[in-house]
Amino acid sequence: MPMVSKFPTVSGVDTVEPVEPVAPDGPEFIAETPKGAVERDADASPLVRIRSLLPGLARAEQRVAKVVLEDPSAVARRSITEVALAASTSETTVTRFCKAIGVGGYPQLRIALAADTARTAARSSRNLGGDITMEDDLASVVNKVSFADARAVEETAEQLDVGELERVIDLLAGAGRVDVYGVGASAFVAADLQQKLHRIGRVSFAWSDTHIMLTSAAVLNEGDVAVGISHTGATTDTVEALRVAREHGATTVALTNFPRSPITEVADHVLTTAARETTFRSGATASRIAQLTVIDCLFIGVAQRHMDDAVHALDATRDAVGTHRLGVRPDGRRRPRETGK
Repeated sequence: MPMVSKFPTVSGVDTVEPVEPVAPDGPEFIAETPKGAVERDADASPLVRIRSLLPGLARAEQRVAKVVLEDPSAVARRSITEVALAASTSETTVTRFCKAIGVGGYPQLRIALAADTARTAARSSRNLGGDITMEDDLASVVNKVSFADARAVEETAEQLDVGELERVIDLLAGAGRVDVYGVGASAFVAADLQQKLHRIGRVSFAWSDTHIMLTSAAVLNEGDVAVGISHTGATTDTVEALRVAREHGATTVALTNFPRSPITEVADHVLTTAARETTFRSGATASRIAQLTVIDCLFIGVAQRHMDDAVHALDATRDAVGTHRLGVRPDGRRRPRETGK
């Protein structure tokens, strides 16, 4: 079983601690993408990629990442020597950092950052910052929350591997049974996927209790699919359940924000989100919205594969609950509005 206790929960670049064992800080080391990790879209924001890979970088590379994340537009204008000095490291480490995040070299990083800065400026002229402070009034809180949530959805869509998404949809559409695992905030997302699949007639279950997750995983077989949802990708319960499911022949899928986290080591397929968490925005907020975006894409894709059955099932379930809504008659027609006459 992978060691998960030392993989950090990222709430901002200032709180990131290195992962042990730390990769050697020598020129021969180049970070590799593990099996199951997705390749990012070339048009996706390099900042999204850096944040998702940040916990797995070596110490010196994390310092470079912090410099980039703090002011990407300034880095786009700086030389490699200036960035190395700002990060208290060498030019070789900056180059190695570029390779670790998949941009090839420092010139390519500058181009990617410049393009991303232009795209961001075109999207919105609002400079709402990334964190909520005690001094913010309620209007500022509303603006920051809505802006961050919208960006989480947009950035998740930008970096989502559509080819991998389609493969997972095919698996879910053809599965004999789908078990979904998640704890904490991810348990609500797991329940949402289960409810959606169940409503269109797919056999699915959602589990959040560790013992039930493990017993569920132990009875899965070839042709079944197990989905593990974890923002950090380091939740022991979810990682272990996915590992047991895989050992018993099920195909495993991970939904996480970090493509090099422990959960990807026990997943046959990996889907990633892009959510930034700040002081008052723990795993229950932006990460959940980003996860639900992917869940909706999965659900619609599966429904398309079984369109006739899905439409019939949706109509049947809608009729079943129709009488439990105020203002609706048992025959489904809306009651006339009371006029007082």
